[in-house]
Amino acid sequence: MSWSADFQKGLTALQSGDYATALREWKSLAEQGDADAQNNLGWMYRKREGVPQDYKTALKWYRLAAEQGDADAQNNLGWMYGKGEGVPQDYKTTLKWFRLAADQGFAKAQYNVGWMYDKGEGVPQDYKTAVKWFRLAAGQGHALAQYNLGYMYGEGQGVPQDYVQAHMWYNIAATSADSKDASKNRDIIAKRMNPSQIETAQRLARECVKKNYKGC
Repeated sequence: MSWSADFQKGLTALQSGDYATALREWKSLAEQGDADAQNNLGWMYRKREGVPQDYKTALKWYRLAAEQGDADAQNNLGWMYGKGEGVPQDYKTTLKWFRLAADQGFAKAQYNVGWMYDKGEGVPQDYKTAVKWFRLAAGQGHALAQYNLGYMYGEGQGVPQDYVQAHMWYNIAATSADSKDASKNRDIIAKRMNPSQIETAQRLARECVKKNYKGC
């Protein structure tokens, strides 16, 4: 990703705890229409990083970036509608923004769309559609999506029950700190499998990692 010198200056300042400089650099860029700066300003106001928490201002900057097609901002805006931060909680609008980001290939949003279909939040519950979106995110290395695929295969939700696939996805997810229960669930699934199935699942997991999660 190519950023301007001013944007990078703001990022370096933030990383060193100099919020005032980050705010100054990004606000100047945001007012000129820079979507990355707008998104980062939204994050600062939403998370109370160097400024008082202000959901209305966060929404303003996220929306400006989202309307320019910034996938990260679209995903963040979806979260604010989902949580009712500065706006009435509205799952349909949440899904709209998540879906716009997901359609651009943004893994976090793909996972979020999958979660909404999995839980029936703002849409009718649809496990097959949830699996579709989890698989897309999992293919980009999203650990929670990989974990959820393990669960879906283990329970037979949206896919035929398949302990080999469940074990494989749990095993892959277990390598990430974002998926703390993956190892435990993998071991529970293993008790329902014979040694040959476990060996196959472990081989598939190794092959999947080598392929960078593509086509698993």
